Amino acid sequence: MIRTGFILMALAVALGAFGAHGLEPHLEPRQLDVWKTAVNYQFIHALGMMMLSAIANKPWIRAERLRSAQILLLIGVILFSGSLYFLSTKGLLGINLSWLGPVTPIGGVCFIAGWLLAALSVTKEELN
Repeated sequence: MIRTGFILMALAVALGAFGAHGLEPHLEPRQLDVWKTAVNYQFIHALGMMMLSAIANKPWIRAERLRSAQILLLIGVILFSGSLYFLSTKGLLGINLSWLGPVTPIGGVCFIAGWLLAALSVTKEELN
C-alpha cells in the first residue's frame, strides 16, 4: 500500500501540473477549482495511506483494520478525485458525465470511513 501511496503522489503532481498548464486555457475558473480540489484530496489521502503504512507493523495497531482503512482511502481517491477530474473536463471530453455527480460524495464517505477505521485500528493499550 505504501507503493500505491507513492504512485498516487506522483500522479497528483502530474495531474496538478497538467491542470495548471494544459487545462487552464480550456477550463472556466470554477472547473479549474474542481480540478484543483481533486488534486488536493488525492495528495492528502495518498500521504495518509503512506502514513498508515509507516505504522502498520506497530504492536499497538490492528493491522487488518488498518489495511481496510487504507483500501477505503484508495477507493475514496478513485471515486472522489476521479469523478471530479472527469466532471471538471466533461465539456472538453464531449461526453455526458453528469451521472458521476453522485459518485463524488460516495468517495467522500469512503474517506471518512477510512479515517474512522484507522482510528479504530489503534488498540486500547496505546490509548492508556
